[in-house]
Amino acid sequence: MSSPSKNVAVIGAGPAGLMAAEVLAQRGAAVTVYDAMPSAGRKFLMAGRGGLNLTHSEPLPQFLDRYREAMPHLKAAIEAFPPQALRDWSEALGQETFVGSSGRVFPKAFKASPLLRAWLRRLDSQGVRLSLRHRWSGWDEQGGLRFETPDGLRGIEMKATVLALGGASWPRLGSDGAWADLLAAKGVSVSPLRPANCGFTTSWSDIFRDRFEGQPLKGIELSFGSHGVRGEAIVTRSGIEGGAVYALSAELREAILRDGQATLNIALRPDTESSELITKLSTAKGKQSFSNFLRKTANLSPVAIGLLQEAAKASGMSLAGLSPAGLARLIQAVPIELNGVAPIARAISTAGGIALAELDDDFMIKRLPGVFATGEMLDWEAPTGGYLLQASFATGAAAGRGVLKWLVREKS
Repeated sequence: MSSPSKNVAVIGAGPAGLMAAEVLAQRGAAVTVYDAMPSAGRKFLMAGRGGLNLTHSEPLPQFLDRYREAMPHLKAAIEAFPPQALRDWSEALGQETFVGSSGRVFPKAFKASPLLRAWLRRLDSQGVRLSLRHRWSGWDEQGGLRFETPDGLRGIEMKATVLALGGASWPRLGSDGAWADLLAAKGVSVSPLRPANCGFTTSWSDIFRDRFEGQPLKGIELSFGSHGVRGEAIVTRSGIEGGAVYALSAELREAILRDGQATLNIALRPDTESSELITKLSTAKGKQSFSNFLRKTANLSPVAIGLLQEAAKASGMSLAGLSPAGLARLIQAVPIELNGVAPIARAISTAGGIALAELDDDFMIKRLPGVFATGEMLDWEAPTGGYLLQASFATGAAAGRGVLKWLVREKS
């Protein structure tokens, strides 16, 4: 039977929490994972619906740069559990991985459920207990953990605690950000939770919205300030979202929060020289409609042509009245004025969280000895492409190692 001095609570059954639990159990700790939901890993399963992007294959220096200003705080954890280690871990669970054409890494099964099932079986064999439908509500007067359960309030004494409660995106899957107030009440600095890898709102005309909602813009280049990215976007009823938009979401979000708006430029034919476009657009239109003319000469899709018409209308111009040079300029830089950030509940991830300066090198909250924090509830953000899950797994492993060191110090 495990010593009471090794009893550890992990709160949150997502990738960060389960990885912390695995590291702890492998070294003999008695671990119980608590989660408010009826089953483990719900957001992890959601991440795998379109193909589980575990990590990325790019060289580690470039990989680390994706974490921006948080990189110095995350660097040691990711170097200790790098992308190859995550791939090896997945394959040890019977889920082989492969590198896609974009450099992203996926399980060959291309979904999360087989990996999660195998992982939970292994954790069970290591003695990790799962206590579900346990919603953490802070600490009692004696410093014990307090949980709301179907059977009422429950208090639990543990030697150490790992908080892995996630951010505030997709709250119906369990990560609602309610923990922020609990930690702030203890004096822990928590940056406001904000949407990351998210969509944005704009004022489409009724005609454009009704016709093109859900339509993709393919092979485009988005730019904002000095930042640019190739990829795809999707027209939504209230604005725009998609991979290329998510890659610029941090800069766009901060500009909108600061200025109330941000102008996103979309190059519809980024691989075509402007001079070539001008030559094509200078040909006679004949009897064909202007939309057909644009479709044939500039190889534009209906949604792209609709976007040009939206931009022309917003600036009081007639699209058909533009010169070939003016039309080419618009095709290569369609301005879209964004006026808001899509709700955090629909964001892929969140920015904000526990200030990294509140943690020591082992991911323990300095103000709360024996309490560690990991994963998305920390103040970092990264683009999609495997970076989100990689940092969640790596910081979970780091927090687990930190708890082990703490238990040794406390015992001596």
